[in-house]
Amino acid sequence: MTDEDRPRGAAPEDAVPDEVPEDAVPEGAVPEESVPDETPDIYGAYPRLTDEQIAYLSGHGSRRSVVPGEVLIHDGGPPPDFFVVLSGSVAITAHRGTPDEELLRVHGPGRFLGELSLLQGQVAFYTAHAQEAGEVLALPVDRLRALLARDPCLGNLVLRAYLGHAQLVGGGVGFRILGSRYSPDTRRLREFAARNRLPHRWIDLEADQEAEALLRRLSVGPEDTPIIIWREHHVLRNPGNAELAQLIGLSPPMAPHSHCDLLVVGSGPAGIAAAVYGSSDGLTTTVVDTVAPGGQAGTTSLIENYFGFPAGIPGAELAERGMLQARKFGTQVRIPAEATSLEPGHGHYRVTFADGSETLCRTVVLATGAHYRRLDVPGMERLERTSVYYAATVYEARQCGAAPVAVVGGGNSAGQASLFLAEWVPRVHLLVRGSDLGARMSRYLVDQIERHPRVSVVLDSELREVRGEDALRTIVVAHRRTGERRTLDACALFVFIGAKPCTDWLTGVLALDDRGFVLTGDEAEARAAHSVREGPGRGCLSLETTLPGVFAAGDVRSGSVKRVASAAGEGAMAIHHVHDRLARTAAVPTHPSGATQSSGAPHPSGPTHPSGVAPAPSGRSAAPGGDPHVSASPARPHHPRGRSI
Repeated sequence: MTDEDRPRGAAPEDAVPDEVPEDAVPEGAVPEESVPDETPDIYGAYPRLTDEQIAYLSGHGSRRSVVPGEVLIHDGGPPPDFFVVLSGSVAITAHRGTPDEELLRVHGPGRFLGELSLLQGQVAFYTAHAQEAGEVLALPVDRLRALLARDPCLGNLVLRAYLGHAQLVGGGVGFRILGSRYSPDTRRLREFAARNRLPHRWIDLEADQEAEALLRRLSVGPEDTPIIIWREHHVLRNPGNAELAQLIGLSPPMAPHSHCDLLVVGSGPAGIAAAVYGSSDGLTTTVVDTVAPGGQAGTTSLIENYFGFPAGIPGAELAERGMLQARKFGTQVRIPAEATSLEPGHGHYRVTFADGSETLCRTVVLATGAHYRRLDVPGMERLERTSVYYAATVYEARQCGAAPVAVVGGGNSAGQASLFLAEWVPRVHLLVRGSDLGARMSRYLVDQIERHPRVSVVLDSELREVRGEDALRTIVVAHRRTGERRTLDACALFVFIGAKPCTDWLTGVLALDDRGFVLTGDEAEARAAHSVREGPGRGCLSLETTLPGVFAAGDVRSGSVKRVASAAGEGAMAIHHVHDRLARTAAVPTHPSGATQSSGAPHPSGPTHPSGVAPAPSGRSAAPGGDPHVSASPARPHHPRGRSI
């Protein structure tokens, strides 16, 4: 993406959707002073429910008394219920029962407990226990999700509060990563945790005084780092991202053989939008991603020119909101899950993943996006995994310390990164290959860069060498016309040049352009074999690839506009095409084995539907092969309520 922008002050962890004055207490709510030691509300992160809201929830939950010290939520376990404090007070602590125990918050009557992990099915990163005798209201999480979907006001209140709790990320809550700042695997684990906004703390093997004592206590040698420390006694030695995700319940494990109407590969703006619209339209939808939600947009500290957010919104928060919305409508999320192959079958597609699991799906939306190209200069291979970055967020900025950095690129992303980093470091060298800063950069960015005292623009320049042993120390820059070289101090290099689509796994499966982007529409139709189309007059839809029922949206698509808004729009439009595809194929369902079911033959799960497909219990038609667990769109055109949004 190219329209992400920098922050003005608060880090993503501290950003919340809408500021609410501390003295704004809803009518009918319990007064703030009822618990003297209660944590004050900050920007609406800890709101109170009104008497009416509590009465509404009481009709769906159960009240129970609690005694001092009674644990409601256990650190490391799945949150059993959604709790509302009715009387007394509840303390939220980290590392309870250990020397590192820390009191985080205290909540009194009218407040509710929980974090985003509650709605996402993850484990809890804290312990909640009754501080005083009192009473709580408990609701099962599944029931809470249904209530939030039915009551928008209550849903917005809870989601706003949970998004506001995101400052726990990096605050010492959750697991700990102990490793060297020079280790590529330490950086991998830290980036995975930061991109997925997982509460954690990094212990630097080189600089942190507690590192050596921890290693001795855990009987771990420095050669075995990085390690993950979870709940004091659980230690993972240099785990893969999937192993870490499984430990903290980031997403449920992929079933060896799963089924769905729609598989969305990639969770940037296009993929998230497709998941939201697909699942809200009643399609069984699964979204997968190799690393984290958000794509390139998720690596940006603030998007200032995205429609509807005049004050801007952090890219990670935009992605988090979208994923919550998709989950609310029933989308299954699998992270990390790397798709490795796409194989057409009889009325379905088989997608295989790096862990050996696979999914059968009726339609696919490819939203894998693109990543920035790498520079091929001397020294790059040695330093790339410790001092070279392809994103500029708070995580990367914190690694720079108080030393100068260099940014390579002449587009919006490079300009936005330069302005953001200039708020953290004393000097930013912006290296631009062309002679005009405004040739590929928006005017508002050019104006800000030219005025910023800590950004130095170096035009007509090319990076020729990076120097340093374990970490970057200096860079060598050459003038393109004169060849004159100069050496600049830099502790980190940020690269934003060009874009390479994430389509290596699709080579030979469907048609790509000469740069590797997926062809769609008329261009795809010109390259498609006639045997793969469904019959005369069945051409490619505008986002359809050379495989019928496989669509591409966002940056991965050839000819797409590299903007967050357009990517989200394409994701939504792809679902319109999905319904068209399913309506065409529902009339003649086909078993995965290849046997076509006669439209007049009885369906194993019930009487024959006019389309030839027995209706599923949900009212949607059954999937190919009569699998009652796989739903499909109705044969008629689908125009669900609210899709005009």
